[in-house]
Amino acid sequence: MGKVALGAAVVCAAAVCAAAALVVRHRMRCSGRWARAMAILREFEDKCGTPLGKLRQVADAMTVEMHAGLASEGGSKLKMLLSYVDNLPTGDEKGLFYALDLGGTNFRVIRVVLGGKDDRVVKQEFEEVSIPPHLMIGSSDALFDYIAEALAKFVATEDEGLHPLPGQQRELGFTFSFPVRQTSIASGTLIKWTKGFSIEDTVGEDVVGELTKAMERVGLDMRVAALVNDTIGTLAGGRYYNKDVIAAVILGTGTNAAYVERAQAIPKWNGLLPKSGEMVINMEWGNFRSSHLPLTEFDQALDVESLNPGEQIFEKLISGMYLGEIVRRVLLRMAQEAAFFGDVVPPKLEIPFILRTPHMSAMHHDTSSDLKVVGSKLKDILEISNTSLKMRKAIVELCDIVATRGARLSAAGIMGILKKLGRDAVKDGEKQKSVIALDGGLFEHYTKFRSSMESTLKELLGEEISESIIIEHSNDGSGIGAALLAASHSQYLEVAEA
Repeated sequence: MGKVALGAAVVCAAAVCAAAALVVRHRMRCSGRWARAMAILREFEDKCGTPLGKLRQVADAMTVEMHAGLASEGGSKLKMLLSYVDNLPTGDEKGLFYALDLGGTNFRVIRVVLGGKDDRVVKQEFEEVSIPPHLMIGSSDALFDYIAEALAKFVATEDEGLHPLPGQQRELGFTFSFPVRQTSIASGTLIKWTKGFSIEDTVGEDVVGELTKAMERVGLDMRVAALVNDTIGTLAGGRYYNKDVIAAVILGTGTNAAYVERAQAIPKWNGLLPKSGEMVINMEWGNFRSSHLPLTEFDQALDVESLNPGEQIFEKLISGMYLGEIVRRVLLRMAQEAAFFGDVVPPKLEIPFILRTPHMSAMHHDTSSDLKVVGSKLKDILEISNTSLKMRKAIVELCDIVATRGARLSAAGIMGILKKLGRDAVKDGEKQKSVIALDGGLFEHYTKFRSSMESTLKELLGEEISESIIIEHSNDGSGIGAALLAASHSQYLEVAEA
């Protein structure tokens, strides 16, 4: 009996040892995986670094590229396009003006009544219209007829007292957010369609001409007074309320900047100098690139696989279209090489752009003790459940690395504009107040991104100067801004002044 008991005890002990060895091996394997995952994260963090010295180099490079882009066409990756906007709104504008905002699968028609300095915007109405998919790939006439008909219907709802004076045309600001080669304040040829549009017979045509012909076909007597993009609209809207606004930046799905330049500082400008002596420049800053930008292998892979490889490098680092995708790519590497989510790579994690920046922002702003929001986003979007708190914390840290890099580079871009305008230093003992109008969903809704950008700009400027540089949210530049530009470029201005 004793021998049997002893044998059983030996077998039990052996089993316990084997089980313990398995547990130890499992723990070692897990800790090895965790160490590998953290190594991927740390290496990525290191490559994303934006110390002040590097940001100053980026700002200087932005200034240099601005000069080069103003000197000659094609002189820089920054297009520095002439907008032909030489009169920004002053607040004195009065009367009824319309705007048409076409930038995607929907368009808006807007009506504003301006009451001059004291009353500003007396009334504002708008209507949103979706474009049927077949018109996005049909003919130019079909698309613009559809838009003109919607505009005519909207005009028909005008209040009795709003009609223009006898013999006067209604005037419209046209926000057209597609690549255009502008030829005057109210004309520009379409370079190419984007955002799912593909209408061959519009390419190379003047989009204002196409809209004007369509308005004539539906019997609508209206003149396009200004053709603008959303960034210039934001600048106009900002200036209307604050005369110290010198530049506008859009930080949304995409990104761009526009600013007011002295006409004499534009060597490639061949026309007569405008009366105001100024010209608004559309930088198209999303296309900025420099050897000083902190690009990682993840950014390079994203670029190679994108619809426009080699283009819009700055945009791919800082805009809402791409931030969530960068997070996804790093998580995928952690899953593949460090089994971060277990032995099987979650299939959903392999789908490009499945993790959008609003999801990333929700995880980044999660303040619950168990990071409940992070857990639910992973489950709902990527079908990943059973994540530990340690894993969730690592994911929040990853979101922070990507957002912080984007925010700090945005601040460096703004610093580049301020340097170009000589507003980054005290002049003759005087501090000039400079306001930057900002708009876009990323700036408006991603709080940690906005805070990081604002604090970085203060760091770059130093305490004394940063007191006179103000970031201001300027809402709906693509709508009301376009109507304001129609007002400041009205054909009846001279009549009103006389």
